[in-house]
Amino acid sequence: MRLAIFLGWVVLCISVWACAATATAEPIAIITGAGSAKALRKDDLILLYKRKKLFWADGTKAQPLNMPASHPLRRSFSQAVLNHSPEELEKYWNDQYFQGISPPYVLASEEAMLRFVSETPGAVGYISLCSVDSRVKVALVILTGNKISEEIPNFDCKH
Repeated sequence: MRLAIFLGWVVLCISVWACAATATAEPIAIITGAGSAKALRKDDLILLYKRKKLFWADGTKAQPLNMPASHPLRRSFSQAVLNHSPEELEKYWNDQYFQGISPPYVLASEEAMLRFVSETPGAVGYISLCSVDSRVKVALVILTGNKISEEIPNFDCKH
């Protein structure tokens, strides 16, 4: 009887945690400058963020941006787009550094990301969907389950 009660509590706790985690999983917006006409696909993001693609089709220098490695948005972005955690990508960047290739710039906040992307031609970054404003354009959205979409979902931004 005690085991059944204990297991019931475990199932309840896991259910509540899973629902809470799902409910708070805010989509991530991949952003470019508001006037940008640059189209993006996941394959483009991979090339940009691994610094395999350095210029846009129009010749503009690509400027991919990251949040700090410990930031939850960076972790989610890295997993969804690059299929690796920031820590797993560290070896990749160490190897690239010896070939003269630097990693994407790191910015400290979503506001810094918004400012840099809005003011720098060729810049691409990511922020929480609810932080998007008129200074930038949403090119792609990372949804729950690491699904990448061109459609901006209806999402209730309650802050």
